[in-house]
Amino acid sequence: MTPFKINVPQSDLEDLKMRLDHTRWPDEAAGEGWNMGADLGYMKELIDYWRTQYDWRIHEAKLNALPQYKTVIEDTTLHFVQVRSENPNAVPLLLVHGWPDSFYRFHKMIPLLSDSFDLVVPSIPGFGFSDRKTTTPKRVAHLFAKLMTETLGYEGFATCGGDIGTEIVTMLSTHHSDVVKAILLTDAGYPTGSEDITEMSPADRQFMLDTQTWVQSEGAYLKLQATKPQTLAYSLNDSPVGLASWIVGMIRSGAGDETVDDAFGGRDELLTNIMIYWLTGTAGSAARMYRLIVMANQANVDSASPVTATRRVPASIVLFPREIQFPSSWAERSVHVCSYNKMPCGGHFAALEKPELLANELIRFIPLHYFGSGGSS
Repeated sequence: MTPFKINVPQSDLEDLKMRLDHTRWPDEAAGEGWNMGADLGYMKELIDYWRTQYDWRIHEAKLNALPQYKTVIEDTTLHFVQVRSENPNAVPLLLVHGWPDSFYRFHKMIPLLSDSFDLVVPSIPGFGFSDRKTTTPKRVAHLFAKLMTETLGYEGFATCGGDIGTEIVTMLSTHHSDVVKAILLTDAGYPTGSEDITEMSPADRQFMLDTQTWVQSEGAYLKLQATKPQTLAYSLNDSPVGLASWIVGMIRSGAGDETVDDAFGGRDELLTNIMIYWLTGTAGSAARMYRLIVMANQANVDSASPVTATRRVPASIVLFPREIQFPSSWAERSVHVCSYNKMPCGGHFAALEKPELLANELIRFIPLHYFGSGGSS
């Protein structure tokens, strides 16, 4: 475990500026706007701001104000932030990001949580400053459990995640329930197509239908990343505008009445997250994780169920209104739901958009079940 600082060579920033300055813009079908993907007018405005106003060095310095480290676990180098609390009763809390975000997803929550928790915020392998060795959620859960217990020395910990982070946290609660004491999820995973609908409640079947409808209209990223991520990788790794449009299009699909910027917590937040992908060259390796998830599901090798765990880990479900709405019964298929709360506002990137709401839910639920008898054998 060695301290780590981000120090992007100036030549990389100059190369980025050159590429942005020489963007070859596509045309756009008249009157379509966001209907066909990232809106041309918005993208031109965003790229102009990126070229002329956004300052990576400011955000690099802010990130470097966080204590960052790298460590090798088995054959994988992991990057992570660790912020130790001054509270002697602080709960170790692992925060797990998803796609198309990064460890940066949680930067607004760190000051809100550091009085109650020892915080550990890793970069998933294949993302950001970790190795590009993309792997399955089950394997990531194994690495993160070792990070928390063997590298950092915690006897037990709690964890929170959303998006791909949900998959990883669910695997932690199923396969590492001896050390995972409580979890919080902001979604509960999506149908894989292998479910037996005859055993589902009406509410679960409706969730499946709602998800299928959403995938038909907004799931282009999912289909491509789950089947041919390497084809996508060339454009994402070579064109910063291509990378930005791919990420922007996904964020817009869940923005509702909010702007893309607001749905991700701000324009600088959006660009800093894009910069992490661009500067580390991990857009392709991150996209590959979807392919690995699909392959694992098809082979039925990554199963998650509270009944297969040696201990039923108490779980809180925090559902924000711009997520696809799922019933508690859907979450109960994979985790031991002890709390199911709907939030008044916010969406998929609540940690960036509504950090206070999510932080309050963590403070309310995690210590109670970490120190109490929230789990059952």
